[in-house]
Amino acid sequence: AYTASVFVSRLFPLAVFKVAVPVLLSLAVIRLGVKVLQAAFKNAPWVRALERSISWLAWLAMLLWVSGLLPVILEELDDIKWKVGATTLSVRNMLEGALTAGVVILITLWISSAIESRLLRTATGSELSLRKAVSNATRVTLVFIGLLLALSAVGIDLTALSVLGGAIGVGVGFGLQKLAANYVSGFVMLAERSVRIGDSVRVDGFEGLITDIRARYTVVRALSGRESIVPNEMFISNRIENLSLADSRVLQSTVVSVGYDSDVALVMRLLTESAAAQERVLKDPGPGVNLTNFGADGLEFTLNYWMTDPENGQQNLRSLINLAVLAALRKNGIEIPYPQRVLHTLTPPVPAVEPGTASAPDLKA
Repeated sequence: AYTASVFVSRLFPLAVFKVAVPVLLSLAVIRLGVKVLQAAFKNAPWVRALERSISWLAWLAMLLWVSGLLPVILEELDDIKWKVGATTLSVRNMLEGALTAGVVILITLWISSAIESRLLRTATGSELSLRKAVSNATRVTLVFIGLLLALSAVGIDLTALSVLGGAIGVGVGFGLQKLAANYVSGFVMLAERSVRIGDSVRVDGFEGLITDIRARYTVVRALSGRESIVPNEMFISNRIENLSLADSRVLQSTVVSVGYDSDVALVMRLLTESAAAQERVLKDPGPGVNLTNFGADGLEFTLNYWMTDPENGQQNLRSLINLAVLAALRKNGIEIPYPQRVLHTLTPPVPAVEPGTASAPDLKA
């Protein structure tokens, strides 16, 4: 009994250790994989499915390891070989290479995402665009290095990439020309800083703020909340209006019609005071009123005013000024005309009767 107890006491910790190590290693792999996926692909809908796949694969590998079947399966896979050119490949090498390639690419994407969030955390204005350019360049470099490491892990000779590079060049020259142009244009935009994140631009009739500049496209968000995905090539090859590049002030105007018998000086003063009473309207230069047209129904005045915060809305400020103008005109008894038309009814002329042509009525029975 003593011998058995000593034997069990010596073997039991070893058995627990053999089981605990694979379990802990599987938990670490699952935890690390989930963290890397969440950091590299934020809010991606397929991340949850990939996380579950990693968990199942990690637990399956742990069970095969504990049961002792993993070395046997690997040896069997290593015996399945075929020759590709001067390289001999096996199923085991392909699986290990694919696993290594996936891990390397995920790690490079995770590192680039961490660098991007670190660089863009406190950046504003022109500094934000510069850091975005550095972040995109770092991401492309890391992904390229990761792909080279992944190909080396699979066993592919990197000297054969010269042929692949020629094929890619032909593809870029034909089918991938637009895609390559968008990528190059993205880096040119960030390097030249002709447009920056936060600028108000008008692109192909769509006006809004640039919220993000990606490697292939730029996100433009309108004040109404709509977003437009604009290819970067349009910012290089087309005419773009950058409303924030030189001056942040924005000119707005509204047209008001009054009756012809109104006091012109009073109307101009009321319009100016209505616009100047709004906090968002600039005092220098202040609002201005011009008599712009003698309309068919009344005098037309144009009220011009400046603002510096169009991102807070333009229609709401115009509405406030129009309401103030309407209240001021009604308070002072100034008529706001509406289209009126006068209809004249003309009576047709009675034909004249010449003398001697009329005959007396016949009274004979």
